[in-house]
Amino acid sequence: MSDAQRKILVTSALPYVNGSPHMGHLVEYIQTDIWVRFQKLRGHDCIYVCASDAHGTPIMLKARELGITPEELTAGYSAEFVNDFADFGIEFDNFHTTHSPENEAIVRQMYAALRERGDIYTRSIEQSYDEKEGMFLPDRFVRGTCPRCKSEDQRGDACEVCGAAYAPEDLIDPVSVLSGTTPVKRESEHYFFKLGNYEETLRTWMQESALDKNVAAKLEEWFDAGLQDWDISRDAPYFGFRIPDTEDKYFYVWLDAPVGYMASFKHLCDRTDGLEFDDYWKPDSEAEVYHFIGKDIMYFHTLFWPAVLKGAGFRQPTSVYAHGFLTVDGQKMSKSRGTFIKARTYLDNLNPEFLRYYYAAKLGPTIEDIDLNLEDFVARVNSDLVGKLVNIASRCAGFINKRFGGELAGELADAELFAEFAAASESIAGHYEAREYSKAMRLIMALADKANRYIDEHKPWVMAKDEDQQADVQLVCTQGINMFRSLMVYLSPVIPVVAENARAFLNESGWQWQDASTPLLGKALPKFKPLLTRVEATQVERMVEQSKESTPVADSQAEKQDDEFISIDDFMKVDLRIARIEKAEPVEGADKLLALTLDLGDDKREVFAGIKAAYDPETLVGRHVIVVANLAPRKMRFGVSEGMVLAAGPGGEDIFLLSPDDGAKPGMRVK
Repeated sequence: MSDAQRKILVTSALPYVNGSPHMGHLVEYIQTDIWVRFQKLRGHDCIYVCASDAHGTPIMLKARELGITPEELTAGYSAEFVNDFADFGIEFDNFHTTHSPENEAIVRQMYAALRERGDIYTRSIEQSYDEKEGMFLPDRFVRGTCPRCKSEDQRGDACEVCGAAYAPEDLIDPVSVLSGTTPVKRESEHYFFKLGNYEETLRTWMQESALDKNVAAKLEEWFDAGLQDWDISRDAPYFGFRIPDTEDKYFYVWLDAPVGYMASFKHLCDRTDGLEFDDYWKPDSEAEVYHFIGKDIMYFHTLFWPAVLKGAGFRQPTSVYAHGFLTVDGQKMSKSRGTFIKARTYLDNLNPEFLRYYYAAKLGPTIEDIDLNLEDFVARVNSDLVGKLVNIASRCAGFINKRFGGELAGELADAELFAEFAAASESIAGHYEAREYSKAMRLIMALADKANRYIDEHKPWVMAKDEDQQADVQLVCTQGINMFRSLMVYLSPVIPVVAENARAFLNESGWQWQDASTPLLGKALPKFKPLLTRVEATQVERMVEQSKESTPVADSQAEKQDDEFISIDDFMKVDLRIARIEKAEPVEGADKLLALTLDLGDDKREVFAGIKAAYDPETLVGRHVIVVANLAPRKMRFGVSEGMVLAAGPGGEDIFLLSPDDGAKPGMRVK
């Protein structure tokens, strides 16, 4: 064991089981599985649990549409997720469901504790009601224009563009997803959780939990906007747990879904001797608890969940690790292009180890999106895994088998070089621990390059022709096999099946992390079998073709236009004008904003711009910039912004204002 043994409980967000798993789902579960496998390889007591998220109106409606019960629907999709996850090498210690007696018992326990504390109260609210369907609409079944940034076709609970959280009734021009009609308002009594009571507690937790800086910044925005009481109830008809002492009120799915982490663990504890639930979930627990989630559900996991846990007398998570979304070839997944790829479609065509490695090569600890570029996928897998990694073993194993009866030499040809591979152990481990997988992969592949250069320089295939150099051949190839072995130990969390086959070739029953630093010498090895074969572009093309949805050309083009493009008519509506900055000053209470007074010739505007880190306000006065003049005013906490100044760059200090040519005058249009 490399350091003191830790007790760690890890979860991934619960997959919502009203559809099949796809490539986007796999980002999170592969990321989590790699981290868990790494912790176990280090000798830690690490447990990975998950469950199917089985409640809510979408489940109820889809089951009704198919003429089956919600239980039947969720059981079928749950089995599909479990099977596909297993085939991608994702190893849960327990996979359960939120529709379970364990979950209901814990939810009721939490609810009772929160009511006793005075954190739950009831009041009547107006809700969106679909008269045609005869039911209250859940938040996501209402869509409309975001009240904050004015983006169209946004969900009823949160905006995908600006991240604002709101109620469906706050949407502009709302419509029912079910019937397409405009919802009406009806009153209903609901149960609320006083989230605002926990602001100080949440701020303390945020400081202690080492959240990613982008997640922490988002939390600060929510704190600045003021924490709103959380509606934890839904009206019948609803598939979920009924609230005690009510006839037609149910716990909102987002209350019982995170409890599914605890319930799955409880289900495991009840079947495992010596594993105690309280050792991980009591307030003074020394165990670590980590949640891996997508950035779209940060609001629930970094505000509601830690607050509910605290109020109900449980420990809060050690940290919450959020990741970005998946794009394919630079764009969101599309059925018409064949890039909305189901997990099973991938498995039918390609080795799952390849995707695990490619995701690892792209993943970091931030909430930035990652891109699956299919051409790069083929090139990188073939270059790194086949051309570099496996090539080391295949170049050396044949000589060891044919000339030395499969026996490795009793010493290394270059102990100093092997020491470099051993010395990289803690750097690579640090990258894994911090979820800097892409850095770990780069370091491992740099070592693979060194190993291949060593073999190229010593040319065992040339030495083998000289009888006087036979001992040197064995030494060089033993060196190569040992460098390969170290790399396979380092990569075993990422490509576990390849690692298992490599371990079988090396005649070892198991590995721990420190084994990479100790050479394998004087041991007899079986005949080497190829560990991987190259990816062919035709395999990827076939997978994409199988993923394409058969639709009429007109529909396909319409989808493409809706997904990717605006029309030239829409673009011509954008009014770009030259403006002169008359005044620039910081915005009190805002870390990134400057308040700009702009002269557009015949008009003056007040605009907020997030450029404070890049520009001293005094240097901006008198400067000409390009502004979107016909953007709808946006009401912000600091006032109203009446346009948008155009800039480029990744953000922070690297923001570059787009400036017009010399001689430009305020009010001139940009074409």
